[in-house]
Amino acid sequence: MAKNLKDIDQMAEEKGSFLVTAWQFVKFIFVSLLAMIVQFATLNLLQVIPAIQALKSQPFQWFVFNYDVEAGGLKFFIAFNAANILAQIVAFFVNRKATFGGTNSIPITLTIYLVFTIGLICFSAWLSPALNVLLINRNVNEQLAGNIATMACSAIQFFVYFPVNKLLMRNKEKDSK
Repeated sequence: MAKNLKDIDQMAEEKGSFLVTAWQFVKFIFVSLLAMIVQFATLNLLQVIPAIQALKSQPFQWFVFNYDVEAGGLKFFIAFNAANILAQIVAFFVNRKATFGGTNSIPITLTIYLVFTIGLICFSAWLSPALNVLLINRNVNEQLAGNIATMACSAIQFFVYFPVNKLLMRNKEKDSK
């Protein structure tokens, strides 16, 4: 019986690359759940801070981002994006070490990851208020609408990040075998 993750990693390696990838995906799911907990806790905590709560009535429009008052205004823009960024920071470091066993250069990997993440966060920051307004217009509570919009964006990010992380977070010793 396997005693820890390293034992399971080694057993998967002995069975072949498909099983290694499947096991990495299982670990990625758990790390993503951890990141999601961080994201939702941060999102919901930030929205009740009085200084941020006061920004609800201030619309925020810049570039493709349209957070009108109905979508939660500047309050939701700040809370959604701060929570998303914090979740991605947690996910990067935990996935690099625990999921993929990455030993490649952190500065290079992190730079590429950051560029990719900025693009994905921008996409989510564009999509989220549209979903939020759609749900609010269907009489969904504002807090619940924000959480559902965040869930949808998180799901998209989940399925996009796994293959990207698998490519970026390489283990030099195992790759050379």
